[in-house]
Amino acid sequence: MSYAAVAVGGAIGAVARYAVSGFAHGRLGVGFPYGTLLVNTVGCFLLALVIETAGTRYIIHPGVKLFLTVGVLGGFTTFSTYSYETLSMVRDGMFGFAVLNAFGSLALGLLGAYAGMVVGRLL
Repeated sequence: MSYAAVAVGGAIGAVARYAVSGFAHGRLGVGFPYGTLLVNTVGCFLLALVIETAGTRYIIHPGVKLFLTVGVLGGFTTFSTYSYETLSMVRDGMFGFAVLNAFGSLALGLLGAYAGMVVGRLL
């Protein structure tokens, strides 16, 4: 059942990402990745909102939480998870790991994208 919740949620999140990005590009143009910026910002807000309220104010069924966080918001953007986990490490006093995660993810992500571009040009 967990896999189904993630799969359905992921499909919803991916379609939402496509719609929000398209909306932003239609309104603001394509000269800057406004859609990605909007999706990442909204995704970060929503993931933190769900996790924090589920842990402190409301009781959310684990399947619903999985559907919303890993499924919907994971399909919408994984940047939200990266941001939340980094801030959680700061909150928990793990500053070194937070910095490593923040800059390591950025550096390795850019390196991975560069490698993909190079390999893609060679194929």
